Amino acid sequence: MENFTQLKVDIEQFVATLTMDNPPVNALSRTLNDELTAALDEISERDDVRVVILTGAGKIFCAGADLKSRAENIKKAGDLPAHSRRTRECFHSIRECTKPVIAAINGPALGAGLAIAASSDILYASETACLGLPEINVGLMGGGRHAMRLFNHSRLRRMMLTGYRVPASELYRLGIVEECVAPDQLLPMVIELAREIASKSPIASSKAKHTLNTIEDMSLRDGYRYEQDMTAIISATEDSKEAQRAFIEKRPPVFIGQ
Repeated sequence: MENFTQLKVDIEQFVATLTMDNPPVNALSRTLNDELTAALDEISERDDVRVVILTGAGKIFCAGADLKSRAENIKKAGDLPAHSRRTRECFHSIRECTKPVIAAINGPALGAGLAIAASSDILYASETACLGLPEINVGLMGGGRHAMRLFNHSRLRRMMLTGYRVPASELYRLGIVEECVAPDQLLPMVIELAREIASKSPIASSKAKHTLNTIEDMSLRDGYRYEQDMTAIISATEDSKEAQRAFIEKRPPVFIGQ
């Protein structure tokens, strides 16, 4: 993994922890955007990583787009489309990462920060966290389509039209995050979950995520047919055979990712 300046990467026991570190609010600058994309693309092809934890340094997950960086990088014709494309690909790199991504939302996740969280597979939140779309207050717009994956019709429009920030306790009540815990409990809880996922067959986890992404917008018939086809592919792997042997023999499985 190359040396990043706004992203910390720690890999241990098949779990990669990516910590956004762009003080003071972990705004999504061009540098952080590109580093996240590069890290996730590399992780997708690394055998020593089976799960990703994505969080922020300090008390904020990600406060949204870095408006100063945006102004510095959009000066001439063609700069805006290029900026928009880079931002889209950053979010897609999370959703399309071949490894499950757990968002440990340690504080406010606003605008682009909300899109980062919504692109993740599993969401956990600190009691100090919130999700919001504040773009209305700075004459911009964004994150609405990603927020549609999390919020209902009325709540989303309230957020987008007023800048309302949904607190962690409400996110938990709505079932948007799995847990809402004290700040010092967030990472230990997420690490425990990550290690549980890492103990499963990495090929099964990867195929399961890919399948869920693919069938999200399919009809019931087409989606379940696709899932059945993927199940047939997984069942032919050595990991699948090992899982069944271990179940019969009442022992922990030993997976090799094949």
